[in-house]
Amino acid sequence: MKDEIVFLIDQNKLPFEFSILRSKNYKETCLAIKNMTVRGAGAIGVTAAFALTQAILEKRKNLLEFVIKAKNEIEATRPTAQNLFFATNRVFNAFIKNNIPEDAIIESNKIAKEDEDFCKKISYFGNKLIKKNYRILTHCNAGWLAFVDYGSALSPIYLANKENKNIFVYVDETRPRSQGARLTAWELENENVKHKIIPDNAASYLMANKKVDMIIVGADRIAKNGDVANKIGTLGKAISAKYYNIPFYVAAPSSTIDMNIENGNQIKIEERSQDEVLYQKGLNKDGKIEKILVCSPNSSAINPAFDITKAELITGIITEKGIFKTEDIKNFFDYKA
Repeated sequence: MKDEIVFLIDQNKLPFEFSILRSKNYKETCLAIKNMTVRGAGAIGVTAAFALTQAILEKRKNLLEFVIKAKNEIEATRPTAQNLFFATNRVFNAFIKNNIPEDAIIESNKIAKEDEDFCKKISYFGNKLIKKNYRILTHCNAGWLAFVDYGSALSPIYLANKENKNIFVYVDETRPRSQGARLTAWELENENVKHKIIPDNAASYLMANKKVDMIIVGADRIAKNGDVANKIGTLGKAISAKYYNIPFYVAAPSSTIDMNIENGNQIKIEERSQDEVLYQKGLNKDGKIEKILVCSPNSSAINPAFDITKAELITGIITEKGIFKTEDIKNFFDYKA
């Protein structure tokens, strides 16, 4: 953020066009989160922090009342993402402690720096799990686009690639918005990581044919018992991995862990517009991004954005403090790195 303007990579235009959105106020930043101009756990959290800071800096009459209203609006944009609530609560508490708007700027920048630092540490711990010539499957996008930098699930992959481990990545399409095919594949190409995009429903086939050595995914919220909410389709991968005895890891910073909920049944699952299922965007022959109907014209759709992967399906959770068994997450904040 600079001069109360939040600068965001417009992820809805990737991989066809790279552009920066200038969000001038908290309302515009809310919309950017809601319509997934910005997406990914860490990026949502940091953007939410700056959105609340924008509201605080408006210095309205009855400022506290205005800020509480803005906070509620921001938190309603993506209700499953724990990082969002983690960030808004920290910025809000920093502001009300001394009633100094500038404290919100300091706290937002601190959250952004932590996000970057934690993801870098995740890369070190996760890389230790990756052996030479590993074939790794990932779902959705949990790379540097989804955080301030480095990413969660992809950061160990990037480090392993830099260490010349000769890895190969299978990239799930991640329907309906195709974050894997559009964003993860684009990141991997930029990082010179060997990869192939696969249909979401091809993952179990590859596992059955012993072509996957491990799976790493990100997370949007982790419950106290180790249950994980992540992009819809994650659960199916975890079930197949358990059946075929393939290590299934979740990578996430501590800002994704929610100690206020006992298990995944208490996580609110965001329901998004059916249009994301019925329509797709792509590049037409004239080089313009076009939205087209790809389903039966008279049919409707349901569109849950996330599913819950139960703790017993997860081999371990890679964090900035190390790799935890799911049963140890309840004591995570007592552990000193």
